[in-house]
Amino acid sequence: MSWDKYTKRIAVTGGAGFIGSNLLLMMVPRYPQYGFVNIDCLTYAGNLANLKAIENATNYRFERIDICEYGSLESCFQRHVIDAVIHLAAESHVDRSITGPAEFINTNIIGTFNLLELARRILSEGREFRFHHVSTDEVFGSLGETGFFTEESRYRPNSPYSASKAAADHLVRAYHKTYGLNVVTTNCSNNYGPFQFPEKLIPLMIRNATCGMPLPVYGDGRNVRDWLYVEDHCEAIDLVFHKGQAGNTYNVGGHNEIENIRIVGQICSILDELLGGEPRQRLITFIKDRPGHDRRYAIDASLIRRELGWIPKHTFEQGLRATVKWYLDNDAWLQNCVSGNYLKYYESMYGKR
Repeated sequence: MSWDKYTKRIAVTGGAGFIGSNLLLMMVPRYPQYGFVNIDCLTYAGNLANLKAIENATNYRFERIDICEYGSLESCFQRHVIDAVIHLAAESHVDRSITGPAEFINTNIIGTFNLLELARRILSEGREFRFHHVSTDEVFGSLGETGFFTEESRYRPNSPYSASKAAADHLVRAYHKTYGLNVVTTNCSNNYGPFQFPEKLIPLMIRNATCGMPLPVYGDGRNVRDWLYVEDHCEAIDLVFHKGQAGNTYNVGGHNEIENIRIVGQICSILDELLGGEPRQRLITFIKDRPGHDRRYAIDASLIRRELGWIPKHTFEQGLRATVKWYLDNDAWLQNCVSGNYLKYYESMYGKR
């Protein structure tokens, strides 16, 4: 089948990253009638090794492009006759946004704007276009001890990262209202699972605990997050992309509100069981809290369940155990991530706290 004969030609931005890799590994074989173009500039968190299983698939292409470069994006869209985007490309680590916000403004706002402008141009030519914007629950700010984020919650971002994602969300909404672009947005809770870069909490703790290194926990460790296994999130993205109502936003959560310190303890217990040795909870080290650290997130995902029938399939216990085993089984992948640059970053984040 020639490329222009695919019934849809979908650009997945950030497809070599954590969620993008898992999504492409699921969707490329699931939809052989679609052509998929992975657009990624391969920053520190992008890794084509994640996609070995599909790199030779006839309905898959890779383009190394920065979404901040409009001309390169335009050329790619023309070559592949793109008619849909699943937009995952983003700078996403809150800590990095605090020490260097400029990249977050450029990628998350300007990059999103470039994609929307290309979509608007295609729409003006009389072609249909579907734009799925993948965002975060962090745009809503921090909750108290009770309550949940809904699709109607006020936007109150508290970090440069969440502010940049909030701006992107508003741009997507504006292009729907102003230009009639067919858009859907998903705001998800904290993801975890295979291929996640080890700056994030769960892979960071797995790596450090297996190496006998300190387990750095911000503040008192009582910050609460809702955790979503990446496979469940990818199923939700697939569903919303195909069946979500144009203009709608859908909150996607795992129904797993857990304090950070409890998660670290569970990781230690699983590793103690699987590897033996001294109890790893002795490695927990409380460090100075980061600025603007939101206390609690919790997602009300009733709309996506009610309208589209989505519910997460994995409990947190199932997903966490599977994740720990994946990192133990893929130590070479992990060691490749923790290069000299990562070690410098790690020291800058935790060495003086």
